[in-house]
Order: sequence, then structure tokens, then C-alpha cells
Amino acid sequence: MQVTTKAIILTSLKYGDTSLIVKAYTVSDGLKSYLLKGVLASKKGKLKTAYFQPLAQLEIVANHKNKGTLEIIKEAKVNYHYQTLHTDISKNAMTLFLAEVLGNSVREEEKNEGLYEFLEASLQWFDSHDSIANFHVYFLIRLTKYFGFYPDTNGIKATHFDLQEGEFTNTPSMNPILTGRNLSFFKSFLGINFDEVQDVKMNKTNRQELLKSIVLYYELHLQGFRKPKSLAVLNEVFS
Repeated sequence: MQVTTKAIILTSLKYGDTSLIVKAYTVSDGLKSYLLKGVLASKKGKLKTAYFQPLAQLEIVANHKNKGTLEIIKEAKVNYHYQTLHTDISKNAMTLFLAEVLGNSVREEEKNEGLYEFLEASLQWFDSHDSIANFHVYFLIRLTKYFGFYPDTNGIKATHFDLQEGEFTNTPSMNPILTGRNLSFFKSFLGINFDEVQDVKMNKTNRQELLKSIVLYYELHLQGFRKPKSLAVLNEVFS
């Protein structure tokens, strides 16, 4: 069946010499994978390679057979034109990291407009603001709401956060935990919005330590989640 839907590009892999396999999160059907035949060789086609950059926001016309096979995109146009996301060095490094995390963690092959709207609005905020050093940390914490393991904020005054159980506690077990300054920063991100993200004052070491813990949190709660390879590049750019 033919659908017209908004889509956010998560990954784009070269297939053969001239084609791409693209994974996108769509409003209409959640996660979808598409085969773009000959797109790398075609100069005049309706599909341009530049459209399929990580986290690009498109409107696509696609054929969805919904049989678990690769689908076909017939037409695509940019739905939101980023101003800085792919051109600013720091933002580009963060974009590649977030795209890898999303490609690793978004599994829903069904409609979830709440998740789509969160991704869409977050990325547009990111594109249009300059103070973004904490953006990815807050984004990853908020994203856990849509995956079902957002931290249980009951007992938030406790001295530890158990990463395995996803809850605050005063009696830590053998599970990985957050404590001390790492915990304080973590608590600061709970219950705020994007405009307050830069009010959390962290240096690069604090930020890297907390990010490492959040990636571990994902590994503990999402089966098959792999530590992003782009994390090292991100840390390099922000050091």
C-alpha cells in the first residue's frame, strides 16, 4: 500500500556500488527499512543521496508491503531544513552519536506518534540552539520514557541510583550504581525541559562519566543494545 508520511533517517548503509539501505522512523508505521536502488548513481532521479543523512527529517511517499522485507521509497522531500546540525562540527559529532544510539535502540515496527514527535521536536531544538553541550545527555534520559525504563523518581532523595533496577535506593546492591557527583548531575536532568539543559553546570569529565553511565543503563535495559562506536569520536570533539 502507498503511504505518505514524515520520516526521520536513522541509518544509511551503502549496498553494492550504487544503492543504499536506509533505516527510518516513520509517523505512519514506526521503524521501516528501505532499499534505494541506484540512488548513488542517479543524478536526475527523484531521490537525492543528500536527503538521507543521519537524522534528516523528510516527507516520503513509499510502498509499504509490511511483510518484514525491505520497502521502496518512491519520492522524498526535506520536511525540515536543518541550519547547523550537519555543518557545525560539534553538532555533527553529536548527530552521528545520537543516530547510532537510535539505530541501536528503536525497534518498534508500529506507529508511536509520541516517540516521533519527541524526536522531531528535540532535533529541531538542537538545530536552532547554540548551547548544546548537555543536549545528548538529557535527550538519552528523556528517550528512556518511550522505551519503558525511565528512572523511577520515587525516593529521588536517596544516596544511590541502581542502574539495573532503574530506581533510587539508600541500600545499594552489587548492581552498577550512580553515586556522588555523578548522581547529583543525573538528578538535575530529571523533570526539566530542553531550555533548562544548560543550567546543569558540568565540566567535560563530569559529562563523559555521566554519559558512560547512561550508555550502560541502555545496555542493561535494552536487549542487544551495543555501545556506540561514535562515542569515542564524540568525546574527542568535546574534549
